[in-house]
Amino acid sequence: MPAADHPPERGVLADVRAAHSFEGAQRVTLLLHGFGSHEHDLVALGPAVGGAAPWASLRAPLRAGAGAAWFPIATPGNPAREPVESATAAIWAWVDEHVDQATDIVAVGFSQGGLMATQLLRSRPERVVATVALGGFVLDAPQSGDEALAAARPPVFWGRGADDLVIAGPAVARTASWLPPRSTLDERVYPGLAHGIHAAEIADARAFVDAVAPTS
Repeated sequence: MPAADHPPERGVLADVRAAHSFEGAQRVTLLLHGFGSHEHDLVALGPAVGGAAPWASLRAPLRAGAGAAWFPIATPGNPAREPVESATAAIWAWVDEHVDQATDIVAVGFSQGGLMATQLLRSRPERVVATVALGGFVLDAPQSGDEALAAARPPVFWGRGADDLVIAGPAVARTASWLPPRSTLDERVYPGLAHGIHAAEIADARAFVDAVAPTS
């Protein structure tokens, strides 16, 4: 896919929310779409993965064709650090504005959004109670929370298709090496699945979230 050829906007462009206010919520599910998509793409995953918890689906801050991107694609699977960290900051700015500081975050992302879900964990591990990366990978650059992750090993679900040819092999290998010593990893590889999400993966992700981040 070509890189986004438009300049970055300020912050997250748009959001779709399950509720106008998250006041009093125990946790909020954040949904982060893939390259060239938009904030409406993953809304079904809000209740499907997050259960009864309120959710928000965010649009990435770069324009990419008719959709949006979290960062430009240069070397597949190995994005530059600066735009990824800029997008991470944009997500946290949205969270800081709309979600109470005492509310836990469940980060759910697909593809580029899967990387961004891990970025939320790696930048503010104390806020992210569960991470779900679907067809995603991790950034090849140290982040501020990495040392804390190695000590705490928080829960991460990493699901991907056995036939996924979109995420570059080195990115998959890097993620497979990086996650186990820094998380309590639930890794699932789905035979016959390419670069997408299917029902069994959603069911597994829901069971994971229910187990590690139950709502009272």
